[in-house]
Amino acid sequence: MVATVTARRVVTGQPESRCSPAISKAPGLGLIHIVICNHAAAQHQHFIPARHDAPAPTYTPRAIVCYHYPLGFFVMLEFRTQGFNGYSVKYSPFFDSRIAVATSANFGLVGNGRLYILGLTANGIVAEKWCVGTLSTQLLFQHLSHANIPNLRFDTQDSLFDSTWSESHENQLLTACGDGSVKLFDINVPTYPIASWQEHAREVFAVHWNLVAKDTFLSSSWDGCIKIWNPNSDASITTLPTHSCTYSASFSPHNASVLSSVSSDSHLRVFDLRTPASASNHLTMNVPIHQPPKARMGQAASIGIAPAEALTHDWNKYRDTIVATAGVDRVIRTFDIRMPQAGPVAVLPGHEYAVRKLSWSPHLSDILLSASYDMTCRVWTDGSAMGVGSVKQENMLEDPMFYGGGREMGRMGRHTEFVTGVDWCLFGAEGWCASTGWDERVLVWDARAVMQ
Repeated sequence: MVATVTARRVVTGQPESRCSPAISKAPGLGLIHIVICNHAAAQHQHFIPARHDAPAPTYTPRAIVCYHYPLGFFVMLEFRTQGFNGYSVKYSPFFDSRIAVATSANFGLVGNGRLYILGLTANGIVAEKWCVGTLSTQLLFQHLSHANIPNLRFDTQDSLFDSTWSESHENQLLTACGDGSVKLFDINVPTYPIASWQEHAREVFAVHWNLVAKDTFLSSSWDGCIKIWNPNSDASITTLPTHSCTYSASFSPHNASVLSSVSSDSHLRVFDLRTPASASNHLTMNVPIHQPPKARMGQAASIGIAPAEALTHDWNKYRDTIVATAGVDRVIRTFDIRMPQAGPVAVLPGHEYAVRKLSWSPHLSDILLSASYDMTCRVWTDGSAMGVGSVKQENMLEDPMFYGGGREMGRMGRHTEFVTGVDWCLFGAEGWCASTGWDERVLVWDARAVMQ
């Protein structure tokens, strides 16, 4: 028997449900009723939520996907970036229904790049616009509709590895390009980027807008440098050397003058732009990520591990001294920059291959999301919520496991290739997130559905 899977958008005063449906609140979608008969056969069915007055649901290989998990049904939205492998996904800080996805052809090894601007609608995920970058900076924005998406192709020459939305302008965003450039786009400008900067000698792998000052952004590159920029200036303001391939860099969400990076030399660096430039180029901290946790009183010290490339890091949104790092050694670590010599506060093993992206929850201080080359996204707690009041963080420094410790809370394994990007929605229900990877897919899903 083929399962009957119907979906209806709830219209105020006209809810439609013939049995007890699962109800989900997706950012930008409103309430969606999912009515499922014969759960086993309903796995992997694809559907679009129909209008309340439509006679039957319409099926399509994209839009919304329903999966059966041990804890219940898992509603997921899906979009295909046909011919382009995902590298980064970012929710807009202004709209819960807008997502930017940076992609590259041929897995970013050679070829073109494309930046998708996606909208979450009642018909699933749709491409609002895309832009394409070339070495000659001939970039083009085009409005898209479902009818002409397959007909638009742009042959370009450089990959896109990251993007970040402007914190001061709702329609502008930056891209990190394989030709060493950083480009600023305005989605209301239909042709070229409104600004382009090219000072890096190698691929730009990360861009990040200052969340506090909002008038500066940074870029980091494989050339071993971090550059600070102002969008109104033609040249960079400051260059911070890291002397190693820098995969990830970001401003602190708590202080406009503090930024950090992780690099191929397995170190977490913290810079403070308020310090004199002559003092180690604003470098205030250089933490070896591979150092072991601090030994407890009366116990032998732990043995460190060999350094491995650090690929990603993120600042905790609520605890202003906590930073999470991860990389090739497959282990997630959190550090308290007040006591860098103490080693990691929490150590979270579990991924089977390198961890490519980390993102702390904007809603819960202890929840962390990761994306890995093992084709999974995993949700973690660092264990800090087990403490009480102001004592918890200090006790965690003494023994991360004493108050319950960190652990994996669940995983989403629907990607079929390396997962390279994850991000949380800032609005609405606290669990919605997006992921992208080399399988040419963007998935929007609720992390609460996989948490145990």
